[in-house]
Amino acid sequence: DAMKMPRLEEVANVVLRVPSILVLDMLYKCDIDSFTDHLKARTEDMLFKYKYVIWNMYYLGHIVSAMVLLLPLGHIIQLYLHVLCALLLYMGHQIVRDYVRDEAQYGYDGALFLDPPALNRFVTALTSQIIVSTLCAFLMRTQHVWLFSAHLLPLLARVVSVRLDWLLSLSSVAMMITGAEVAVFLLANFFVPYRLARAAYREIMVTELLRLMAVGVSVWHGFAVPVLFSVFWYVLFGVQLVTNYGTVTAVQQGPLLYLLTSVSECCASPYSLLGLTFVVSYTALGLLSLCKVYLGGFSALQNHNVMHRGVTEGVTLLLLALQTGLLDMASLQRCFLLFIILFIVLTSTLQSMSEITEPVVLGLGASRNRSVLKHLRGLSMCGFLMVFPGFMAYKISQIFSMDFWLLILASSCMLTSLQVTGTLLIYSLFMVEVWRGAALPGLDEIVYYVNGVCRVLEFAVAVCVVAYGAWESLWGEWSWMGASVIIIHSYCNVWLRAQSGWKSFLLRQEAARKISVLPRASTEQLQDHNDVCAICFQDMTSAVITYCGHFFHGTCLRKWLYVQETCPMCHASIKPSSANPKAAADEAPPTHQNPPPSEQQPSPETHQEEEQGSQGDSDETDYKYSN
Repeated sequence: DAMKMPRLEEVANVVLRVPSILVLDMLYKCDIDSFTDHLKARTEDMLFKYKYVIWNMYYLGHIVSAMVLLLPLGHIIQLYLHVLCALLLYMGHQIVRDYVRDEAQYGYDGALFLDPPALNRFVTALTSQIIVSTLCAFLMRTQHVWLFSAHLLPLLARVVSVRLDWLLSLSSVAMMITGAEVAVFLLANFFVPYRLARAAYREIMVTELLRLMAVGVSVWHGFAVPVLFSVFWYVLFGVQLVTNYGTVTAVQQGPLLYLLTSVSECCASPYSLLGLTFVVSYTALGLLSLCKVYLGGFSALQNHNVMHRGVTEGVTLLLLALQTGLLDMASLQRCFLLFIILFIVLTSTLQSMSEITEPVVLGLGASRNRSVLKHLRGLSMCGFLMVFPGFMAYKISQIFSMDFWLLILASSCMLTSLQVTGTLLIYSLFMVEVWRGAALPGLDEIVYYVNGVCRVLEFAVAVCVVAYGAWESLWGEWSWMGASVIIIHSYCNVWLRAQSGWKSFLLRQEAARKISVLPRASTEQLQDHNDVCAICFQDMTSAVITYCGHFFHGTCLRKWLYVQETCPMCHASIKPSSANPKAAADEAPPTHQNPPPSEQQPSPETHQEEEQGSQGDSDETDYKYSN
C-alpha cells in the first residue's frame, strides 16, 4: 500500500489538472467579439455594461483556471472536495424540492403512516438526505453532520403534518440556510489564493537566478508537464472522435482522412498544439525504443542518446506549426498543413532510426557475430528503412504538385534510403571478408570510396534542392520564409557537408603523404623485432618504421594519423628527426616493442579471441574515421 500511494499521487497530479487546461482551451476558442456584437439592449449604456460584464467574466475564467492549474496537489484535492460537496448539497436541495412538489400534487397532508404511498416517498427522500449529509461530512472530514442537514427541515415539518403550502417555503428557507453557510465559508477563505500567490512570490524573489532555474525544472517535473498535456490532448482527441463518429462527413472522408481531420481539429489552440507536441515526442520515442529493442533487445534501451529520445521530432513540429501560422488557419488548410508537418516529423524519425541501425549492422559485420537472428533483424530493419522512405516520397508526390517544399521532403526520404544503402554495402564487404577467412586487400580504401560516393550523392541532392529553390524564388513566388529556408538549407546541407568532405580528403592525403615517406621494415628487421602491431595486435609481415623507431602496419598507422599526428606508442611527432629518414630507421633498436601497460600485448589465453575481433574492429574504426 505504501508503494501504491506515490503512484496514486502521480495519477491524481495529472488527472486533477486536466479540467483546468480544458477550460482554458474552451475559453481560447470562444469568439467573444462575435458574441458581444450580437447582444441587444434597451440603451447603449446597458449594452456597454453587458459587454463589460462578459469580458470580465472571460478574463476571470482565464485567471481562475490558471490559478487552479498552478495550485499544489494538496490544495487542488481540497478544492475538488469542496466542489463535490457543493454539488451534493445542490442535489439534496433538488431531492427535497421534488419531494415537496410531489406531495403538493398528491394532496395528502395527513399522518404519513396512514398512507403507504406518502410513507414510501418520505422514506426515500429521508434516506437520500441522510446519505447526502453523511457524504458531505465525510468529504469535509468533520463529525458535525448537522452542518449539512438544512434540507431536512421540510421533511421534519412533514412528519408533524405541517400544511403542504408551507413545505415549499421551508424548502426555500433550507436553501437559504445552506447558501449562507457556503457564503460564510467562502468569505473565511477569500484570501487563501492571495496568500498562496504572495508566498510563491516571496520564495521566487529570495531565490537566486541559478536556483530559480532549478526551481523551474523542479516545477516542470513536479507538475509532469509532458504527461499532463499529453493526457489533455488524448481527452480532446477522444471527444472529437466520439462527437464526429458516424456522421456523413466522417463516412465520406474514410478512416485515414477522418483521423487526420480529427487531429487537425485538436490543434486549434496553443494548449492543444503543445499537447500534440508532447504526443508526437512520446510517439517518436516509442518508435525509436521499438527499433532499439528489435535490433539489440531490451539491454539496448540503456544506451541513452538525447537526439534519440523524441525531443527533436516534438520540437520540429512545434517550430513548424508556429512558423507557418497553423493556429490561425481554417480547418481545411490546417488539415493539409498538418499532414505535411507530420510527414516531416516521420521523416526525421526514420532518419533517427537509420542512425540507430547503422552502427548495429556495421558492428555485426565487423565483429564476426555468428547469431543469424541478429543479422536477420539488422538486415530487415535496413530493408524497411531503404524501401519505406521511397514509398512515402512516392505517395506524397501523388497527392501534391511538385514545388520547393515537396522537393525538400522527397530529398530527405531519398537521403535516408541512400544512407542505408551505403551501410548495406559496407556490411556486405565485411561479410565477404568473413567468408574468405582472410583480410580483403585495400578494404580501407574500398570502405572510404563507398562512403565517399554516398556523401557525394547526398551533396549532389542537396545542391539540386538549393538550385531548384533558388530558381523558383527568382522566377516564381518569392517570400522571406522561402529565402530563409534556402539559406539554412545551403549552409547546413551544402556548405557544411562540402567543408567536412574536403577536410576528410585533406586528412587522408596528409596521412598518405606521411606514410609514403616513412621507411619500410625489411624482413631481417621484422624477424629481429618479432612483435605484433601495437594498434591491431596482429602479426606483421610488412611494416613501416616511425622516426622514433616503432613498427606498425602501414594501414593501421594511416588510420591513426586520421585522428592524431603523433606516434601511438611514445606520442612523438611523426616527422623526420634527421636529414636521412633511412638512417633514422636503421638506428632503431631491434629490441621488442614494449607498449605501456594499457596497450600491452594480450595474454596467450585471450589472444586468439582478440585476433578474431581485431580485424573487424580495425575495419569499423576505419569506417568511422573515413567519414
